[in-house]
Amino acid sequence: MEVLDSIQEQILNKINALVVVLNKNGEADYVNRQATKLFGYSQNELLGENWFKITRFNSAEGQAIKQKLMAMFINKEIGDTVFEHEFKTQAGAKKWIKWNISFLNDNQIISIGTDVTDKKNTEEKLLVTNANLIDLNKSLVDSITYAKRIQHSILQSYDYIKTIFNNHFVFYKPKDIVSGDFYFFYQNDDYKYVIVADCTGHGVPGAMMSMLANGILKEVLQNKRIVSPAQILYEVDKELQHTINQYTNQQNSDGMDMAVVAVSKRNNRLHYAGAFNSAILIKDNKIKELKASKFPIGFFHDTNKVFEEQVILLNPNDQLFLFSDGYADQFGGDRNKKMNNKIFKEILLAAKELDISEQKAFIEYNFNNWKQQEPQTDDVVVVGIKL
Repeated sequence: MEVLDSIQEQILNKINALVVVLNKNGEADYVNRQATKLFGYSQNELLGENWFKITRFNSAEGQAIKQKLMAMFINKEIGDTVFEHEFKTQAGAKKWIKWNISFLNDNQIISIGTDVTDKKNTEEKLLVTNANLIDLNKSLVDSITYAKRIQHSILQSYDYIKTIFNNHFVFYKPKDIVSGDFYFFYQNDDYKYVIVADCTGHGVPGAMMSMLANGILKEVLQNKRIVSPAQILYEVDKELQHTINQYTNQQNSDGMDMAVVAVSKRNNRLHYAGAFNSAILIKDNKIKELKASKFPIGFFHDTNKVFEEQVILLNPNDQLFLFSDGYADQFGGDRNKKMNNKIFKEILLAAKELDISEQKAFIEYNFNNWKQQEPQTDDVVVVGIKL
């Protein structure tokens, strides 16, 4: 190598970077002070063939990199080439250096290196963390998917519901894998029941509450044999508060909205009571909203709740709709706003003109058409019954 003058050498020794000059034989003609400091060797120890020997974890690796560089040198392929290599210090530590290589003259190349070990270590930690997060996410999704199977096992099938209400549909669309909304059908000797509930939250918390509420409904209807929709709401409210508060002094703020309908088998009368959950009855192509009481199930533990029961005389071809608020609360449309109850009622009125077998698809199409690419806002359930 041509001898550096004192000014050049001073500059190369003071810059905060590694400087290595290699000749066409792959030998180090020069290393600056920063390189000796980083690797822990003297300048003489790093010169010549040692550059590719003592700074590598094995000789084969050093030779492979040397041959790669020499091939680039011979073929004149070096022109501001940038790459990263792993090095070994005298103490055995691992160092990653990012090199920028260019021709110094016809016989030498100069490599300017930056220590990127911290960056590499951070990247490796991020890769490990990311892999762990992927595994954790898969485990969580697998668990929630299994929970979905359990939740679906308590939701009554189409064939079972058909034995109670022959002309019906259920549009059920959880926001996440599992849902806080659910539906429940039941019959005894005198009445046929349909119930829709919207539990606190959605996802796993909502699903857990829906499982609890489903069990309470079975207790109230099948074991306690409560008949009146209003009395069913009172009893569910009492049982829920007892269940979630029996082992704690704190009052839990958990609950649900619920609509309960009982259709008499002996006369053409429909009995309805709602806890913050209205229902829609379409008679003679006109919408009649069955308005709910302004009290939810759960919550307001020290309040005297009143659940009023309404009785309606049914006519042939009347249609009943029960639903959670997730459909009307969905964001979308041209202005990305909530659908609102007015539009929802118009959709239900239009659906009524279709055969019951086509109504579910119509309801689902209008929901997706409104939502477009927006994320789903909440869990959704819509139940339709031709009476």
